[in-house]
Amino acid sequence: MTDQSARIVVGVGGSIAAWKACDLVSKLVQAGHEVDVVMSAAAERFVRPLAFSALTHKPVLTNDLWFEAEGAAAHLRICDAADLFVVAPCTANQIGKFAHGIADEIVSTTYLGATCPVLIAPAMHHRMWASKRVQANVAILKADGVELVGPASGYLAEGDQGPGRMSEPAEILQRIADLRPGA
Repeated sequence: MTDQSARIVVGVGGSIAAWKACDLVSKLVQAGHEVDVVMSAAAERFVRPLAFSALTHKPVLTNDLWFEAEGAAAHLRICDAADLFVVAPCTANQIGKFAHGIADEIVSTTYLGATCPVLIAPAMHHRMWASKRVQANVAILKADGVELVGPASGYLAEGDQGPGRMSEPAEILQRIADLRPGA
């Protein structure tokens, strides 16, 4: 790592946008950052852990490997020295879990155990993003100091258009740089 590099934990949520997380992780590694990945079970339906392992040269923490990959509480230990926890894509489900302290899978448990700054990149259908409940949960997270990037507007997986697309990796990288001057 260089003086400007960071330890970044990337949480990947269950959305079609999970493929963008591969690009994000690749770009973070290429920039010299040390990256660890935790994936929800739903994310594994879109992208396999092997893809992230190949990009980071590290084991990926999943629900199935919660206690096997690096021993008990590995998902918490990776955050011990982390400079930033990025959740991309971050689903409405995860936003709700984070806002209300629900820790029933590896990404939400990692979030609750993280002591570093958190950046989320929401990804969901535009009607879900506009939901009063999702917006209330986002307000809770913002009050807790969680930073957001996006969502962007555009064509959505369901064929509709509107706000809900996960921000592009370049925009997320810029937001990371804004949060970590010199990174």
